[in-house]
Amino acid sequence: MQIRKATKEDIKHVAKIYVDSWRTTYRGLVPDEYLAGLSYEEAQKNWNDFLIGGNEAFIYVAIDDRRKIIGFASGKRIEEKNFDGELYSLYLLQECRGLGAGKRLVSAIAKHFQENGIHSMMVWVMKQNKSGLGFYERIGGKEYNHRTSSFGGTEVRDVSYGWHDLPALYVK
Repeated sequence: MQIRKATKEDIKHVAKIYVDSWRTTYRGLVPDEYLAGLSYEEAQKNWNDFLIGGNEAFIYVAIDDRRKIIGFASGKRIEEKNFDGELYSLYLLQECRGLGAGKRLVSAIAKHFQENGIHSMMVWVMKQNKSGLGFYERIGGKEYNHRTSSFGGTEVRDVSYGWHDLPALYVK
């Protein structure tokens, strides 16, 4: 498996993984109509906008042995009281979960932050997403804050996890 910084040419794959991951991960947590309304084209536009929108935003992709992009993670600088970086997203194709790509992508994000003068990181996770919560707890995330979000008219609770020791996230 290879982890590398995403290029503009990768955004089409990033958008597909994003939409497909939402449709599998959040089924039953947000309305089916919301998930059905997600489009690859709009996701591609949104991820392109993310990269050019400032905040030193970036994306890393995970590539399997067949040279197929199987997941991605993104990050950006934030101005928050206790953290200066946000792990903005982490998505893997459902069939590729549990293979270590998630840890390697988080490691790449942490290294990128550290190399660019960002020394702490947080992530928001839907509280009902038990596998996501478990993943961030297993890699040392400490619960930090709560908020509510709305998707398709359904309110969900989110929890944030944070890290102040980014090198502890590096995969050797």
